[in-house]
Amino acid sequence: MSYQFKNITVLVVESTRAMFDLTRSVLQAFGVNQVYSAYSCDEGFEAFCRLNPDLVIIDWLQEPKNGLELTRSIRVDEKSPNPFTPIVLMTGYSQKRRVLMARDSGITEFLVKPFTAKALYQKIEQLIERPRHFVSSENYFGPDRRRKRQGDYSGPERRTDEPEVRKLEPEVLPPVTKTAKSAAKGASNVSSAVQKAKDIKKRYEKEKSGKRE
Repeated sequence: MSYQFKNITVLVVESTRAMFDLTRSVLQAFGVNQVYSAYSCDEGFEAFCRLNPDLVIIDWLQEPKNGLELTRSIRVDEKSPNPFTPIVLMTGYSQKRRVLMARDSGITEFLVKPFTAKALYQKIEQLIERPRHFVSSENYFGPDRRRKRQGDYSGPERRTDEPEVRKLEPEVLPPVTKTAKSAAKGASNVSSAVQKAKDIKKRYEKEKSGKRE
């Protein structure tokens, strides 16, 4: 299936101008007209808040603030305009440890460099065709880290529905993305989802504060 990407906005946060130019040229070949650049974690988050893009592509970047820190800021910072924004992390690090670190920071997809145009297109296609549910828990907010959901479990070890236990369980939210099949149709959903995410974050912070007291 061929998609029309001319109306979407993509923010590319890269460590070098050369890699940004390469990524931009690939995206333009897909029909993306609005591609913006940033070259550090802080610059990337400022651009994200200003542009509110449909998709963010992040390099691993350099320490001390790397691409994982930027991902966490997009997901949980109060200034974030849309914590549900799809994030593709592109990096030359493919070790399992790095992949798990990226997954646990809240990225949506992982793409190893050097990448091909086909591989990047497939990642974007997957964001559209198979949007991920979001999970909000005490220690994590982001796309469901499980690729397959098994439905409701009713076995002997099923979590109880008692309120004092239920409040500690992850809350699963429906996938929300402006990159999906109708950006205009999803605008109101994105707005309400952002508020939902912020409300959940505040609730967990309040619960954690109560436990410390």
